[in-house]
Amino acid sequence: METRDVAVTPSESEVLMVEPELVRQIRGLAGQGWGSKRIARELEVSRNTVRRYLRLGDEAEEQRRPRAWCLDAEARSVALELFETVAEGNAVVVADLLMDRGIAASVRTVQRVVEARRRTQRAAEAATVRFETEPGHQMQVDFGEKWVDIADQRTKVHLLTAVLGYSRRLFVKPFLSERQDDWREGIAEAFRHFEGVPQTLLCDNARALVLDRDRISDEVRFNPAFLLFCQDWEIKPRACRPYRARTKGKVESGVKYVKRNALAARSFHSFAALEVHLARWCARVDRRIHKTTREKPVDRFEAERAALRPLPSRPLPTRERLLTRRVSHDALIDIDTVRYSVPYRLVRDRVEVHVGDAMVRIFHGGTLVAEHQRAREPHARVIDQGHFDGLWRRYEVPPPASDSALSALGRSLADYERVVGGER
Repeated sequence: METRDVAVTPSESEVLMVEPELVRQIRGLAGQGWGSKRIARELEVSRNTVRRYLRLGDEAEEQRRPRAWCLDAEARSVALELFETVAEGNAVVVADLLMDRGIAASVRTVQRVVEARRRTQRAAEAATVRFETEPGHQMQVDFGEKWVDIADQRTKVHLLTAVLGYSRRLFVKPFLSERQDDWREGIAEAFRHFEGVPQTLLCDNARALVLDRDRISDEVRFNPAFLLFCQDWEIKPRACRPYRARTKGKVESGVKYVKRNALAARSFHSFAALEVHLARWCARVDRRIHKTTREKPVDRFEAERAALRPLPSRPLPTRERLLTRRVSHDALIDIDTVRYSVPYRLVRDRVEVHVGDAMVRIFHGGTLVAEHQRAREPHARVIDQGHFDGLWRRYEVPPPASDSALSALGRSLADYERVVGGER
């Protein structure tokens, strides 16, 4: 295929590589015995430039280079059209398509042509119009993670953060995991904290909430358990667009604020102490002047309170998890880093565990064999001493440090002193 030349020829647009006066200064300083490094530092040019012009000698002043090749107006129009349509923003594809049309142009030439258009497209994609919601319209929710020292042990804490879109009131609840039950329990706690339910709930595309999303229709298929939870609380769920975290920018900023301000590098003597600290922190930040609204969230909440729907009188349980566990040799099972005891006769057997909002119930063959209060402290042990009755060695509370080992044997030091002294 015959190609037509649409680029400006080098002879029509040449520029000097270095001004002749600068070349003469380089040669003059070199004649005084200056080295190339010293000359480059003095004249503020690169050392390689100094070396090149010293090597070329008298011909250096006449060195010229052509300007960059460019397309004429007609070819530029064709390249921009291809860039926005068939090539889908790929300059390499544009160069190939131009070649098919008989226009010879390098990829770099095409890149210079479409550079301004590409910059405009990127700015349009990055720009976000802030969406301000009406009172009671939306709550945004998301999880964040942070390692925290709890009881002198490094613990990964999952922080559910919820923000009311209008007032910017903030709620935070820590968890040891990020499962479906944790999402539901945290969201329900947020509703209770705000004393009402908004119209819509904007969440992430977490697997615990969203099963899949149609790329063409953008239709979201929510997890059935999460959808049932939303129906019970009469709230409409919405999932933000994938890879568009700014869609829920209020809660994204809230998660960062919790990590950097509420926690930072603080340590806590227990998980309960962490919960108390976060509750107090939320109450304090709700009374600060918000940088965007320039008002206190608690003041704006007065206009939002009436717009929230009342809480359901008898909501469904938020935590209904069924698990299977094998009983370890110490007659304990592990659930979310917490170990619960079961009757010792079930060692090495499999049991079914029902984890509820407040209780952990353990079944074996359909029979309830153990029941415990659900513990929240990481790496805690919940022991029922009755589960070890009949063992020659069992879990017992260790004696106080002041008790003597001899006392446990029925003797004391005074008894031995009397024997040594001759007393009977």
